[in-house]
Amino acid sequence: MKAKELRTSSTEALQQQLEGLLREQFNLRMQRGVGQLTRPSRMKAVRRDIARVKMVMAEQTAGGKS
Repeated sequence: MKAKELRTSSTEALQQQLEGLLREQFNLRMQRGVGQLTRPSRMKAVRRDIARVKMVMAEQTAGGKS
């Protein structure tokens, strides 16, 4: 997912996407804990996607205030 694509999304859609990513991150952490994680690189990708969504949400909030 790219930031350019996220900027066209509504706040509600971003919030739903963030919740889904946080759930996925939790599931990946649990898989790592029991030794069943098949794609460790996915942890890094999810973490970056979460940061990207939060950044776009903050941009939209800051843009709405000015």
